[in-house]
Amino acid sequence: MKEVNIALLGFGTVGKGVYELLEKNAPLIYQKTGLYPRIKKILVRDLNKIREKNVPSNLFTLNIEEILEDDSLPVVCELIGGINPAKEYVLRSLQKGKHVITANKAILAEFGDEIWKEASQQKSYLGFEASVGGGIPIIKTLKEALIGNKIKSIVGIVNGTTNYILTRMLENNLSFKEALKEAQAKGYAEADPSLDIKGWDSAHKISILASLAFGTYISFSKVYVEGIEEIDLLDLKFAKDFGYVIKLLAFAQKDKNRLEIRVHPTLIPENHVLASVRLNYNAFYITGDFVGDILLYGLGAGKEPTASAVVSDIVSAMEYTNLKREPFIKYPSMDKSLEKFLKPIEEVEFKYYIRFSAMDKPGVLSKISGILGKYEISIASVVQIGRQKKKGSVPIVMLTHESKEKNLRKALKEIDQLEVVTAITKKIRIWD
Repeated sequence: MKEVNIALLGFGTVGKGVYELLEKNAPLIYQKTGLYPRIKKILVRDLNKIREKNVPSNLFTLNIEEILEDDSLPVVCELIGGINPAKEYVLRSLQKGKHVITANKAILAEFGDEIWKEASQQKSYLGFEASVGGGIPIIKTLKEALIGNKIKSIVGIVNGTTNYILTRMLENNLSFKEALKEAQAKGYAEADPSLDIKGWDSAHKISILASLAFGTYISFSKVYVEGIEEIDLLDLKFAKDFGYVIKLLAFAQKDKNRLEIRVHPTLIPENHVLASVRLNYNAFYITGDFVGDILLYGLGAGKEPTASAVVSDIVSAMEYTNLKREPFIKYPSMDKSLEKFLKPIEEVEFKYYIRFSAMDKPGVLSKISGILGKYEISIASVVQIGRQKKKGSVPIVMLTHESKEKNLRKALKEIDQLEVVTAITKKIRIWD
């Protein structure tokens, strides 16, 4: 039996999932590949916290050097998370000539140029399927299945927490705070949910996908990001009345020779396939020049789906180890000068959903529409709700035709200074 030894760095939720999967299905992998995966070392921070009685104690170590200096461990799985020491361990493992698998989207999105360069120089396999989409095989789809296609666009629901919150708000008439609290109670959101609800998690993921799709490293800092904190139940209901659903979407697409990489709440038609993606599920809508449109759908996080993705990379690394050849996958170009092709959000044209809060007085609508017209923003439809009380403001909701972002920003800045406007105007982009 040909065995390949593996080291796990970290034994949290994902690490335990990987161990359990291999304990259960290693014979199945051997049957399919002729190679048997064997976990030989597990790096942990505290031996006293180990509670798994079914895991031999001699597998655990506190010393990373035991793994880095052991030539009988050709495959290393980084499952620690965060930036440090994960980045250091990944780079040092590659420098030792080991094949590396990581589930860490943060280090790839923020330091991918350095890590991919090291993998290329060492001719090592770098697997990161679990960094985006949990058990959904989006990375290998881009690297392998669609390698003969020019990717035109990737549009995705890439964060299950925000999708769960928006779904529950609309379907159960919950406020944002109520839906977030429920997501935290179910374990879908962290105690500090900022990474998810502010859109940063989605930005990490789309920067990785964009780098693969377009062949050049797109750093996380170059992604335009808006989260869902300001989405109100009222907006979800108005959007539904217009035939739309609001989702936090991540975009990586080409407009002629310019790249658009962005994350923001978006209205999409309720009959679009992405509109039906509910709760904590993820989906990736990919368009290639030959394959056309395809959809990948599934759970984007969790112990079992993520472990499945890690093990798929382990098997690929095992095959390179067994054949003693370098990976054929070319990593994204490190030429950062290509970032000049990124299109600023201000230059992108969108249709918009706009909700004004204004006094219910004659002439208000004409003042607002006059300013919009001044900046060449034309109105497609409008709804004005009459007040229910003698005093107070009322919502005015508009859908616009396409206009440049910079023009709308100028118009809204001027509108919000009107005495009849009682709150900051809400805008959400529309994707048809």
